[in-house]
Amino acid sequence: MSLSPSLLNGIFQGARMLKRRSKEETRITPPHEKTIPTQFYAKTYQPDVAGRRLGRTVLDHCLIVGEIAKELMRRSQAITSFALFPQGAELVAAAHDIGKVSPTFQKKLLQATDTLQEGEHPFTIEVNPVLERNWDGHAGVTQVALEAAGASDFVPEIGGQHHGFSPSVSMYSAEADVFGGKPWQQAREILLKKMQKHFATDWPTIESPEQARLVAGLTTVADWIGSGYIFDDPAVEWKNLIGKAIDMAGFVGPNYKCDQNFDEVFGQGFKPYPVQEHFLQLVNGPGVYVLEAPMGTGKTEAGLYAAYRLLCQQQASGIYFALPTQLTSNKIYERFNTFLHSILEQDCPHRKALLLHGKAWLQDTELGGEGQPGFPWFNLKKRGLLAPFGVGTLDQALMAAMNVRHGFVRAFGLAGKVVILDEVHTYDAYTGTIIDALVTLLKELHCTVIILSATLNQDRRQELVAATLQEKGFPLITSWHADGKLIEKKVPVLVSDHQSFSIKLTGAFEELVEEALKRAEQGQQVLWIENTVAEAQESYLDMASRSAQLGVSCGLLHSRFTANHRQRIEDHWVSLYGKEGWTRRGEQGRILVGTQVLEQSLDIDADFLVSRFCPSDMLLQRIGRLWRHKGTPRQQQAQREVWVLAPDLEEAVENPVKCFGNTAWVYSPYVLCRSLEVWRNLRQMTIPADIRPIIEETYIEREEEGLMARWLYELKNGSRDRKGREALRQLARITLARGGKTLPEAKAQTRYNEGDTTEVLLLKSVNLDADKRVTHITLLDGAHLQLPWDKINLEKKAWRDLSVTLTGEMVCVRSHHAPLPPPMNTLKRLALQNCFYLGRPEWDEPLLRLALVDEAEVVHGYQGAPLNEKYTIQYNDDLGYRTKKKEQERTWKTDLT
Repeated sequence: MSLSPSLLNGIFQGARMLKRRSKEETRITPPHEKTIPTQFYAKTYQPDVAGRRLGRTVLDHCLIVGEIAKELMRRSQAITSFALFPQGAELVAAAHDIGKVSPTFQKKLLQATDTLQEGEHPFTIEVNPVLERNWDGHAGVTQVALEAAGASDFVPEIGGQHHGFSPSVSMYSAEADVFGGKPWQQAREILLKKMQKHFATDWPTIESPEQARLVAGLTTVADWIGSGYIFDDPAVEWKNLIGKAIDMAGFVGPNYKCDQNFDEVFGQGFKPYPVQEHFLQLVNGPGVYVLEAPMGTGKTEAGLYAAYRLLCQQQASGIYFALPTQLTSNKIYERFNTFLHSILEQDCPHRKALLLHGKAWLQDTELGGEGQPGFPWFNLKKRGLLAPFGVGTLDQALMAAMNVRHGFVRAFGLAGKVVILDEVHTYDAYTGTIIDALVTLLKELHCTVIILSATLNQDRRQELVAATLQEKGFPLITSWHADGKLIEKKVPVLVSDHQSFSIKLTGAFEELVEEALKRAEQGQQVLWIENTVAEAQESYLDMASRSAQLGVSCGLLHSRFTANHRQRIEDHWVSLYGKEGWTRRGEQGRILVGTQVLEQSLDIDADFLVSRFCPSDMLLQRIGRLWRHKGTPRQQQAQREVWVLAPDLEEAVENPVKCFGNTAWVYSPYVLCRSLEVWRNLRQMTIPADIRPIIEETYIEREEEGLMARWLYELKNGSRDRKGREALRQLARITLARGGKTLPEAKAQTRYNEGDTTEVLLLKSVNLDADKRVTHITLLDGAHLQLPWDKINLEKKAWRDLSVTLTGEMVCVRSHHAPLPPPMNTLKRLALQNCFYLGRPEWDEPLLRLALVDEAEVVHGYQGAPLNEKYTIQYNDDLGYRTKKKEQERTWKTDLT
């Protein structure tokens, strides 16, 4: 067998590393018993400017953390009527830092204490603390020490993971010379016995990997609280500070206004629909509940009221509402806070939820002032799910089940809560696999999982509930209680609740444009949904100038606007098409062009819908934005009509890419063709009666022949240009595996994308002022700001405000459409590292791209740097970020009014 040069090189590199490590570790001489100290320290303490001295001992710190864990568990059981944690879990939390009883850590602590000379220390250790990096620090020592001490299953790994990841200790034993040999392990075990005696318990029996994640989260959270400044001074007795520290961290039980009716929670006159009443009858404790009902029938309110009743019955500890996108999270967040004001007492400190997603820090969502208990504490990103009430993207919850740093803290934060998963039909096989793992985890953590959707197919519902299901009616409620009882209940629908829609498929784009303009000129509110940003921009251009001449307002919403522009567009158009815009509907006709962001969880209501063809479930969701509410004022000529831009089926099967265009790169050609089979002969459909038949006819498995067999094969197994369903599932399983490398949150991929994306900072101008040591920046709207080169020149809040302002000028785009990355030192010379994380110095390129927009709205590289090898880029407030291949001859359409 021959070895490749790269493999040989890897072997030689590994040999050199082992040789170097071996030489480093032989610098430690196995210590004699008389050199072992009688006191081991866990912390340093800096009482004043005079310098640091040794603070809390390892035993004291471990007992503090164990007592905090014990009190957290007591409070948890006081909030819920069930016990989440195994008996003796406080001992696991206490033992987390036993690895600090090691020569390298004690030496490192001594070196950080400049108030003592080494000879004044109660012991002297001849060791190099830098060696700790070989076993990931004291956490690695904790893991092997607990294994050697006979701790029960899962406990050593939990102790080793308390910094958020599993340490690399497979080649070490507890009595290794690098850890001090046998005498130091004996010292560690003596301290463990003292902890066992203090808590009067033995190691707990941990039943499953899911429960192990729960205890790992408890351990880490207790350590965070126990490491707070309140415990710094070793002269202060710590036993009376436990409750105060937990209160300060925000773990204070909510006070509910119980026994309120549905209309008291959501407003007078808000009576529950039949589907809501049936759902509320079935949700009676931890389990998995799937509510499938038409768009606009109050699934959100049904889920929230079910959660409210469980909270009052002490069957849940809080709520996390998970949505597909940041936009939908922001919109539900407003409604959720209104809900909290209805169910919580006036003096409850939790009447404002935490907003959790990548850009949530841009919103003004802080939980009260800095003096409020726990609010700033919960606001740190990795701690967000610990707050009793949260709204955010699904990604935040998915990381509880993934092998990401501190993922188990998220699991701890979700334990016992009602977790509402909205719009679950929108995810592919990759994210769907992680969702299944999350639901399995949540079931083990005594959660109540409420799944909301209007367009689930039978197979997907079975995967979510993990049971064989029979009922195919609609609306439908599926209830799996924690005791194993399974119920499927079809909900009857009144004849008056059926809505019929006329459907027209056409391949003539110009016909659609003319019809949209005609309807808007009549005063109708038109919604036009495309499948890609580029198509949305082109469609908007075809209508914008003509609509202005007709007195019609035309808008565009997609993901390639800067954060500032997108927020302004969302606020304006979503309110106009929502209930708050009812009084303004008669002012003029309107056309809102957008992408998929308009089809998910938004309470918008159009009179007429135009859509490019897409899979059946997505098309049904889009129809759900049409004639959504009975009370919406409408123009007299408005009718329930949907016009769809679609190709001929036979031609589409022959060449999907040619017929569907860019849509064939967004959705599977096979699913598009199956969907087109269903819709091509539809002239009218009725909601809710036709939803289930359309979905099942589209997605039911069948044998295929000819070209359809080829497209089905590509869907399952992939092609040269995209991964198949099985490959996506396998990639997702890798993110769940505990044996692999723990990923940082920034690298945790909860959605699969064929292409990378990057953030681009767009500015009008950037100028350096060496005399004043500031960077002068002009924003896209002409506003000016100064960025100091020295971070100490501004207070923390001022820097945050600058970061928020500049982040508002960023847009997320595909990497191949972005400007070329500037050198890292260029961005640092501008002082941008004071506002953004640019990446590690050893990385080849920074995480941030920078470009300037001139008066003609053309994008250029900073200081004349090359912009992009293949594309010309343009940006303006109306269209957003646009790219054009340089070899294309057609000109930009700039006929905007």
